[in-house]
Amino acid sequence: MSEELRISKDSPVGFFDSGIGGKCIEAAFRRLCPNERTIYIADSANCPYGNKPAGEIIRLSEAHTKSLLAQGCKMIVVACNTATAAAIDYLRRKYPEVPFVGIEPAVKPAALNSKSGIVGVLATQGTFNGRLYNETRAKFAKDVTILATVADEFVTIVEQGRVDSPETEGIVRRKIEPLLSAGADRIVLGCTHFPHLKSVIEKVCAGRAEVVEPSEAVARQAKRVLAERGLLA
Repeated sequence: MSEELRISKDSPVGFFDSGIGGKCIEAAFRRLCPNERTIYIADSANCPYGNKPAGEIIRLSEAHTKSLLAQGCKMIVVACNTATAAAIDYLRRKYPEVPFVGIEPAVKPAALNSKSGIVGVLATQGTFNGRLYNETRAKFAKDVTILATVADEFVTIVEQGRVDSPETEGIVRRKIEPLLSAGADRIVLGCTHFPHLKSVIEKVCAGRAEVVEPSEAVARQAKRVLAERGLLA
């Protein structure tokens, strides 16, 4: 870390997402690292990111990064699958002294643990287009059928606070049932907004498939990075 950033073990950890979705990542991190202070940027004004060009996502991600660094953050968690896919490589090149932790759909554990050999992945188009997702899929899911399903409307539901509304279950069911009918025994939630719908998704799955989301794994990685750099509070 460069001295100009003036960071220490007591400095906060920054998080940003296209909206409130990444709060599930922040909450998992705070459970794992209760001594850490956090700052969270929810860019709801520009939500969703999933249908935006990569260049615009990079621009927004850099703006959030500058804001968090200006507030003294010692690490930045890109708590958004789409922003990770589009911008994290750029951010790491632009700010080589800053530790960044990103997020990608939990395809690896789902593929390795699937018994049917069929895995459903729910994400935004931006995530599916990203390098991280495609590299992980190529490396760990060669022998598994991946059913990629774009579910941008889930983001809107969460941002509008309609998780518990009667029509939400119907919308979720229309996305999930085809995956279950095709034999998927793992449903990967590939957007940080989607875990906010986990209870509805599990209700639709009714035990036919396990719902997989990476919040805890990202929190563990963030803790590891802080420990490696001697920055744990």
